[in-house]
Amino acid sequence: MEMTWFYIAVFLAISDEIHSRIMWGVFADFYILLAGVIKESVASNIRLWIVHESMEAFFHFVILSLVFLSLEIGLLAALIHMLVDIYHEISGIELNPLGHRCLHFVIESIFFIVIFAAGVPA
Repeated sequence: MEMTWFYIAVFLAISDEIHSRIMWGVFADFYILLAGVIKESVASNIRLWIVHESMEAFFHFVILSLVFLSLEIGLLAALIHMLVDIYHEISGIELNPLGHRCLHFVIESIFFIVIFAAGVPA
């Protein structure tokens, strides 16, 4: 089996770190103001959170689509990342940042192993 699944998981982790550092480091004030505007528009914390996760997924979609020159990989990576974030939040599991990153990496790796294994004849 190719190592593509591994590279996708690694670049998705890098993309998540870039997103965090850009949004909370460089554009923190803008990000907070944007959250306020979105919250007033959607009038619900749950909807605000879903909009936030969707915007983050779009960021990952763009980054991974460019890195792998594949819209399919970008879309799948963004969706699985968003699903892991949603599951993690709904489940109430408390993890430190390293544990959170490990959770993402393991589930995203397994997802892409399954995706790429399905295309390989036995």
